[in-house]
This record gives sequence, C-alpha cells and structure tokens, in this order.
Amino acid sequence: MADDDPNLSLPTPDGGALGSPSHFYPFATSPDIIRSHEKDAYMTAGLVQQAQTIIRSLKGARFAHTYSDAIKHLTELLYFSLTTAIGNRTLGEEYCDLVQLEDDSLRLPAITRRVGYILSSILVPWWLQRLLPALRQRVRNKLERSIARQQLRAAQQQMPTLSKPINLNNNNKAVSKPFFTKLRIQQYVLDHLDSMTSLSPIYALSIATFYFTGSYYHLSKRIWRLRYVFTKKIDENEQRIGYEVLGVLMILQAAVQGFLHVRKIGESMNNADTEGAGAEATQSQGGAVIASVQHPVSVPMLSASSPRYDLEEDPGAVAWIPDGQQRKCTLCLDAFKDPSLTTCGHVFCWICVRDWVREKPECPLCRQEVLLSKILPLRG
Repeated sequence: MADDDPNLSLPTPDGGALGSPSHFYPFATSPDIIRSHEKDAYMTAGLVQQAQTIIRSLKGARFAHTYSDAIKHLTELLYFSLTTAIGNRTLGEEYCDLVQLEDDSLRLPAITRRVGYILSSILVPWWLQRLLPALRQRVRNKLERSIARQQLRAAQQQMPTLSKPINLNNNNKAVSKPFFTKLRIQQYVLDHLDSMTSLSPIYALSIATFYFTGSYYHLSKRIWRLRYVFTKKIDENEQRIGYEVLGVLMILQAAVQGFLHVRKIGESMNNADTEGAGAEATQSQGGAVIASVQHPVSVPMLSASSPRYDLEEDPGAVAWIPDGQQRKCTLCLDAFKDPSLTTCGHVFCWICVRDWVREKPECPLCRQEVLLSKILPLRG
C-alpha cells in the first residue's frame, strides 16, 4: 500500500515534492473522496446489518430495535478503529487509491489526529443526538412559561382601558408598536427551536465548501486538518474535475430558502398586527372581557422502561383487542406494550412507533404521514 511506503513523496505548498521529483501525488478531487466515502458507507451498512442480526438472535427483536443506534455507532467505531486508528487505510480509501495525510505537515496522520477524527465523527454526533432533545425540551418549557406570563401581563394591562376608544394620532392612524419585541423574539425562537438547534446548516455549509475546494469532506476532517492525496499515476493529458457546480446550487438553494423564510415571517407578523388591532377595536366597542391566559396542561409521558399496559404479562389489560397475532406489534413481533394508535388506524407499541416516527414521520405499514403528537394511547 502507498501509505506503508517510507519513500512516499508528497506535494509541498510551493508546488515541489518531498523526496524524489519523479513521485508527485496530487491532492484528491471531490469525486474520488465522495466515491471513497460511499464505499465505506456501504461496507459499514453491511456490518451494521450483520451486527443487528446477531444481537436480534441473542437478545430478541425488541432489544435490537431499542438499541439500534448504539449498535450502528459501535459497529462504525469498530470498523474505523481496525483501519484508520491503527494506521491502515479503509476499504474505500484503498478502492479509490487515496492516502490520508496532515494538511499542515504533509505527513501521514499522527495517532492523536486519527483517534480525534474517529471520536469526533462518530461519538460526538451520537452524544449530541441524545443530548439535544432534552436541551430543546428545557428551553421550550422556559419559553412557553415566559410567553404565557407576558401575554397575561399584556391582557391585564388592557382590561382597564377596554371601555376607552382607541388612541389615534393626528393622522387618524393607530399608534404603531415596535416591530421587534421580546414577545415576538421569544415566539419566533419557540416556533423554530428545532431548526435553530440543528447541526444540519453547519453540515450543509461544510459540504458546500468541500464542493468548491475539494478538501475536508467530513466536518471532523476539517477540524483535524486531514486531507487526501491521489496515489494512482495520472497521465499528463488526464483532466481532474471537481463538483463546483454542486456548491453553487447549494448556495442558491440556501439563498432562496432564506428569502422565502424572511418573507413568510414578515407576512405572519403583519397579519398578527392586523388581527390584533381588529380584536382590540372589537373588544373596546363591545366591552368584551379578555380571557385569562392559562399554562397548557402537561400531558403525562409514557415510560419506555416500565410500560403501563403489557399485554404479555396482563392479557386482560386491553381486553377488546382479539387474541393471536393481532395482539402483537408488527415492529418488534412481541405482545403490545402500551398499545398506541396512529391516525391511519394501525396499532403498535408506544416505544416502537415513537422511535420509528422520530426517524421517519410515516406509518410503518401504509406509509401515511404520522405526527408523534397525534398518536393516541389505547386503554381497556
């Protein structure tokens, strides 16, 4: 392999080469790097499937489904530990004749960079995937309480002046309110909390930069400054091309989406101002009383570790479900635990359908759209 050659000659920043001038390895282009990544993704997908089959035969389908993310990430960690971590090339890198090296020193990566790349590309996203939902929920609860208090305070301030006419200035126009208020900002953050705390825009920006420069396909490679050189001999008349046009398309897509989002927010705020002014005028003329703002009633969450209704332990918990295969979940193939109904009429275990809808918001059987908030628990 090229990465085991002690006389490997690598390009220098000034255009020269380290070692013999007859050996010059150019930096890899975007198609080579993407092809290598797809090959590794194909290999790891096959290993993950085999690992899930083994776990399913040893611990059961429910256990394999519950810990599917852990099995996937641990399998990927094992694959890259047996290749990149010990200084070997992955199957994708060998297939595409690529060698990984440090961008600053143009040498084979040190053990610290190799291990740092593996941990930051596998374990850090996994950790964030488990941490972000709880963080979003805490922020969402605080925003809802703050918005409810502000709405209640505004309603109490308007109640003494309901019998008075609306104040008009000399031009017979209602007194305008500031466009950016604390309530509006908090409401915007609450409505777009998931997208604002998502890492997808960062990944998209990194990919767009990769299409323009041809380096650092993974965000973790950009952090650890790891690049690829192409070790296959290239003829002088062979042209190496990239994917710059894809970067342009991604930038245009982001610009259009941003423009549409800003226009939608502006229209919604203008409509809210118009509706608020109309409601205020109606209340002042008719003497209507503003209803008090109440906190939303908290919905009890079903526990995944200790199901409330387990049809295997208590067959009479939901007695109206027929015996036989109809009392088994089609996802885990076991008896229902907290049976829950989707809007399309299919029944699954709560933990099974919850995990499924979080990954793909559709029914596992009929593929109709399913929202997690619309799934109803069944009772006896």
